[in-house]
Amino acid sequence: MIIQKEYKFYAAHRNETLKDKCSNLHGHRYGLRCFFEVERDGDISTLFGEFDEKVEPWLKQNYDHGMLINVNDPLYETLKDHCRRTGENFRLKLFDGPTSVENLAWMMFTEITAMGFRLSHIEVRETDTSVISYTREDWIRDNRHFAASRSPEVGVLPA
Repeated sequence: MIIQKEYKFYAAHRNETLKDKCSNLHGHRYGLRCFFEVERDGDISTLFGEFDEKVEPWLKQNYDHGMLINVNDPLYETLKDHCRRTGENFRLKLFDGPTSVENLAWMMFTEITAMGFRLSHIEVRETDTSVISYTREDWIRDNRHFAASRSPEVGVLPA
């Protein structure tokens, strides 16, 4: 059985590897639709609130009104230097590669799975007209590909 839940968050990013408008710093109102696999255990399989109790605080703490940034992006060093000089802290979600919606989907699938949930797939909406559907099979394939090079990290620059 599949239970579907939807979430939203705002985040800034840029894709410095592209040579178009997306290399500029910009933001999105992202949508996350999770398709949780559950087994029926009596009259009720799972209370919807059980997903919200974990997913909503995780999104708020790690993604909402933050910045997705590739640790190899020169802007990352600039932001770290700014924080050292001014004492400001930014909510940064660190990527070990471009902050593409594909890489975001991999990271989110990984983190939600680590919460103990089983996902059939997720959909990540970057704009009103652009959505990626990311399946468990995609995740397994990406884990093989990224095994040696990436791990999800949350970073807040130290003061």
